[in-house]
Amino acid sequence: MNKFPASLSPGWGRWLSQLLLAVSLLASSTHALAGQCEKPQRLRFSIVPQDDLDKDIEAMRPLFDALQSATGLPVDVVKTSSYGAVVEGLLAGAIDLANLGPAAYISARRADARIVAFASTAKKTGAFQEEGAFYNALLVVRQKSAFTSLDSLRGKRLALVDPDSASGAQIPRQAFSVRVNAPLERYFGQIGYTGSHDRAALALLAGQVDAAFISSSLLSSLVERGEADASDFRVLWRSGAIPRNPFVYRDQLCSAIKEKIRAVFLGKEGRSRQILLGRIKAVRFVPIADADYQILRDLP
Repeated sequence: MNKFPASLSPGWGRWLSQLLLAVSLLASSTHALAGQCEKPQRLRFSIVPQDDLDKDIEAMRPLFDALQSATGLPVDVVKTSSYGAVVEGLLAGAIDLANLGPAAYISARRADARIVAFASTAKKTGAFQEEGAFYNALLVVRQKSAFTSLDSLRGKRLALVDPDSASGAQIPRQAFSVRVNAPLERYFGQIGYTGSHDRAALALLAGQVDAAFISSSLLSSLVERGEADASDFRVLWRSGAIPRNPFVYRDQLCSAIKEKIRAVFLGKEGRSRQILLGRIKAVRFVPIADADYQILRDLP
């Protein structure tokens, strides 16, 4: 009995075996290459715009120096204009390390589970902020305005921050809408995005809007910098606790690089870290994990 179909010769069988072997070797090689870690020539760092972006970057200069010293890689700061742009940069492999807002992190993690949150900050007490690793979304109006209740804001002008901001958009759209039993677009007469928490607060003080949703931590920072007075604002609504902005990296980075990055934030205390913490108005860095942000995923 022939080993091969009548229409095929024994030579075809040897050729098929060789082809299958080549395909197997190619698949193994491709898998190995896909499994290789990334060791970039430069470490690309970005942050979501929250206050003044240039000031935020300058405040983190000690962090960039520490990262370069620890990893041996020059640190490039990637400037972006929106939360979404930082997320897109991480997903495209154009950014290696970033400081994201909680909602922006969830968006990035949903798109790629290899975006890893590893550290955050505990902030000191501020005008609108308790000390700790959590903050709140605030609905604020001008203290001298006629708005003294939520009901008085129906049909008025509202400032949000960015569609991917937890305290400046997403939690207001979820938790606040539940509180007033109406979506924001139906409750307020006009809604606009300012792009940052600072601009939302300053638009409010300038009378360009009647109310604004702002991070309790960032509003406190604005007051501490002397750009506004705590007595300028009246808080009409405060959300539940929100975990602070996570520092994240792409998990494709080589383990040695990731370990050195983590050590900069969570390793032994040093003078440079104290300088950095002072610059960003934080008490300490704290370890975090993806599970810490489940509270945001569980919002109605």
